[in-house]
Amino acid sequence: MTSTPPAVAEFKATHLLDTFERITDQIFVQPSPLNTPLDPSHPATVVIYGWGDALPKHLAKYVSGYRALFPASRLVLIFSPILRALLAGLDARTQSMAPVLDAIYGPAGTATTPEASSRILIQVMSNTGGINYAATLNAHAARHGGAAMPHALLVLDSTPGSTDFFSNIGRWSRALALGAGKLPIPFAVTQAVAAGFLGALSLAGWLVGRTSAADFSVGAVNNPALCDVGVRRVYLYSKADDIIHWEDIEEHMARGREKGYSVGGTLFEGTPHVGHMRAWPEEYWGAIRRGWEDVVKGEKA
Repeated sequence: MTSTPPAVAEFKATHLLDTFERITDQIFVQPSPLNTPLDPSHPATVVIYGWGDALPKHLAKYVSGYRALFPASRLVLIFSPILRALLAGLDARTQSMAPVLDAIYGPAGTATTPEASSRILIQVMSNTGGINYAATLNAHAARHGGAAMPHALLVLDSTPGSTDFFSNIGRWSRALALGAGKLPIPFAVTQAVAAGFLGALSLAGWLVGRTSAADFSVGAVNNPALCDVGVRRVYLYSKADDIIHWEDIEEHMARGREKGYSVGGTLFEGTPHVGHMRAWPEEYWGAIRRGWEDVVKGEKA
């Protein structure tokens, strides 16, 4: 493998989804390019769970980066509307992510070859991407009698964080307000409304005894029944992240190690939430490349 991604023409953000097949309004698949054989040391499929309310223009550089690293891998792209993730119950989230299994493993929901079942790289971005990833894990377990979903490498960008409501309401409301886009009112007002909405949602969930989407997703990633301990991990994070505390990510890493997961991480300097790739592209893609190389070395050991 090369030490850094080779130079390639970037996908134009406005035409990104023209290169993908639409499965649902959230799930898109880009097949392997014609006449480009898959390198046996590369993943068969790369799955990208975008952060909350990320648009095609936001994810275009990630598609370009993975296409540079792994030219013949299939790409599966999942968009993550914040309100949909927060409002839907576990059953609804699980049902909405079930088509991801078909996109990865084929229409029958099981891999057609041993290579396809194990050579899967999944990238999860922010907690909303994590909510959809956890729903996919749950969909696989429901479809296959409780079996954990097979994949080889999990890249966690700016996630997961703490699920404590009171210590995080400021950060969560800011993320929700940012996802609302530019409104003709002061941002502080938008954030205050978002905080009120999240407070009401949390209270309603508590009253009916419902596990929040955030609680389920953070727990699922360290649950061997859903995420097999054989899945290697790379955490990408920063102390300057104003949405997710770096201490919470390192605590999640430590708990993963205690449960037997192979855990690695890269701490970026001065980068905002899901902003590490833009500021440090060589280091970012290098961390992912090394993570996959560790998978290949493990297979050969």
